[in-house]
Amino acid sequence: MNDRAPASWLRLLTQPSVLRRAAKAALIVGTLQITINHGDALLRGDVDSVRLIKMVLTASVPFVVSAVSRAAARASPARS
Repeated sequence: MNDRAPASWLRLLTQPSVLRRAAKAALIVGTLQITINHGDALLRGDVDSVRLIKMVLTASVPFVVSAVSRAAARASPARS
């Protein structure tokens, strides 16, 4: 790994197309995960600040996975 690699990764991760795709993944998969994991509390109206933080973190997982996967695919020399 050369000293330019972190800057290259950051540039790939912040490309608008990468961020758009990651946001779509977070919206779709994150909503599904929040519904599964917190749906009962949502229906009861039992959403406090701790649960809200957990819900945001739940949605952030597919965002990060999608962004890193997309950046890795773009960084791969054998891209097809």
